[in-house]
Amino acid sequence: MTVIENVSGLVAVVTGGASGIGKGIAQRLAERGAQVVIADIEQDPLDAAAEEIGAVGVRTDVSDAASVRALADQVVDRYGKVHLVFNNAGVAPESRIADMTLDDWKWILDVNLDGVIHGVHAFLPLLKQHGEPAYIVNTSSMGGFVADMPGLGAYATTKFAIMGLTEALAQELRREDSNVGAAVLVPGTVRSNIARSLRTRPAGEASSGSAFVQNDISDDPELAKLRWLDPVEVGDVVLAGLARGETHIVTHPEWYPMVGERAARIEAAFERAAKLP
Repeated sequence: MTVIENVSGLVAVVTGGASGIGKGIAQRLAERGAQVVIADIEQDPLDAAAEEIGAVGVRTDVSDAASVRALADQVVDRYGKVHLVFNNAGVAPESRIADMTLDDWKWILDVNLDGVIHGVHAFLPLLKQHGEPAYIVNTSSMGGFVADMPGLGAYATTKFAIMGLTEALAQELRREDSNVGAAVLVPGTVRSNIARSLRTRPAGEASSGSAFVQNDISDDPELAKLRWLDPVEVGDVVLAGLARGETHIVTHPEWYPMVGERAARIEAAFERAAKLP
């Protein structure tokens, strides 16, 4: 089991690092002495965040495999190796699945799922190469456990996929006794600007009648009652998870009953199936 208790001197890469959870993770890493590279598709916020937290900023489009490969090359050229990779960039637009266009599907899959796949593909060989303790963390969501979130079916689709990808990767790495650990980050309600993620959709991609809208869930009176974390608090949870060698890093343990309800429905389905002739 890979455990990383001290990140001082380690090289870390955080995608979606200019704001929200990514910036919170990057800030905590920098404060604890890591050499941090943040990647983001928005240049101005990237430059501002890099200066604020003392990181190196590299503009990256995670939906583009070549862009992520270029990010990896720049990190190795600058530092020689990389120890920690946080595939965190993501978007969360809303729509009923029945109303979505294929262009809508392509965009959210390109960013949320392919972005993680590109990060794993580009960085995993580099993490293995030096043989030192290393970790790859992929950001899913409570929406990767429970899909019953109105308007967020497509988002949940990508987050379920990230959950499966990371769980499979963690088992593969454990079986080969790798120096690399893998974990899925499962955040709940966090103060971020993901509610404005449609701003990052390339111009022209929604010209064929996109169904996506963008609502800020923090405006919902019931959701506003939940425990909301600042991004740096998520950074604290993540680093504590790496120090324990976790494969699932959960920010809101009090939400487990929702997961338990889903597990109970699945268990009941298996019980009914067992009674069939």
